[in-house]
Formats: sequence, C-alpha cells, structure tokens
Amino acid sequence: MDLSCGQGLLGQVEGRTAQVVADWLLARPPQWRDQVRYVVIDMCTIFKSAIERVLPHAQLVVDHFHLVQLANATVTEVRRRVTVQVRGRRGRKGNREWELRNRLTRSAARMHAEHVDDLEAELAALPARIGAPILAAWNAKEDLLDLLALTRTDPNRERVAELLYRFYRRCAHADLPELARLATTVQTWWPQILALRFLRSRARGSWMSALPRTATSSRGNSFASRHASRGRRRWERLAREV
Repeated sequence: MDLSCGQGLLGQVEGRTAQVVADWLLARPPQWRDQVRYVVIDMCTIFKSAIERVLPHAQLVVDHFHLVQLANATVTEVRRRVTVQVRGRRGRKGNREWELRNRLTRSAARMHAEHVDDLEAELAALPARIGAPILAAWNAKEDLLDLLALTRTDPNRERVAELLYRFYRRCAHADLPELARLATTVQTWWPQILALRFLRSRARGSWMSALPRTATSSRGNSFASRHASRGRRRWERLAREV
C-alpha cells in the first residue's frame, strides 16, 4: 500500500512466506524499489526477512496499531488465565473481572479520571489472586500506550527513555509470563517501534505498508515462565540500561 501519493493498494499476493513477499518486490522495476524509503509492517519476522533482503536501504517501521492490539490481548490473556486458576472455569456473568473485560482494553487516556479510579477500585476489590495480576497487566498496557503516544509529541530522548524504563520495570516487577512475553517483543522490535517517531516528523519520500489482514505476534521471542525469577532480573537490568 502506497501511503505517500494517494496510489492506495499496490498489490496483494497469495501466501505468507518470505519468498512470496520477496518475489513480488523483485517483480517491481529497480527504480521503483530504489524509491522506497520506509516500509511499515506488523511484528512479523517473515515480512522483516523479505524486506531486509530485497530492500536493504529501506527503514522498517512497526505499525503501532498492532502493538496496542498485542498489549490488549496480553491483558485479556492474564484475565482469562487467573480466572480459570482461581474459579476453576472461564469467566461469565456475575464475575466482575469478566464484566470489566471491555473497559480493561479501553485506553485510560480516553476515559474520565473518575472512571479510571473506579476501574482500579473494582480490581482491588476482587480476590487478590485475580485482581492483582489483572491490575498489573492493565498498568503495563497503559505504560506502553503512554510510550507509543509520544510519537505525536516529538519527544526528546530522555522522555522516551523514562517511559520505556517505566514499562520494563512494571513488567519485571509483575512477574507474569504474559508481561514477560510482551516486554520481550517490545525489546526485539524496539528499533522498528522507535522508527515511527522519526518517520512522523521526517518522512517526505515513499512509504510502503506491508501489513497483513491479521496480526502476527512474535511467539518465538518469548521466554519460558519457569525462568520467571531470572527473567525479572533480566528486565530490571534492561530497564537500568535504557
């Protein structure tokens, strides 16, 4: 998809392999490929591999929509897991954490302050084994959204580092495998996530979006929950190094 000159959809191909993507790009004239400066993708290593091979000069950028989607999915995953562990079944009407499921995936920035306070109070009123992990996951999700929102403000390096540190620290202290995977994904794709900040302010050339119809998470980048204590130390160290 060409996002710079109103050309819309450039092409669509069958398959989801690096070779299919590379073949489509190689079918374009060299002059066309040379003009592509930025390529926006989701967190899919297949696309990353193809773009780096065929368009080595282009800057890869991760679309923030898919990061927000992944963060919300992480909160949902935590909520479902702790509900099953404590209640012995899936959530349903009458379980307050289930009834709050839509509010948990809503951005706090789009909520009135009193509604945010009410949400936190409702989670605190739940059994600790349910409410505490969900609240930790929700706070980590909001930390990540605050970090991504900096894209629209042209922040300095110190402000980016401050919010990135807060996000990593939250994930480290929560000691939840779902947040460990989310933090690992952010770390793995951080150069491409950060690139959108510069793209917003500098891009004047050709953009090309290689976003698929469905999001792909970086499953291969997660670390095992059985190494939780070692993982916490790792994230605390990473947070200090930001």
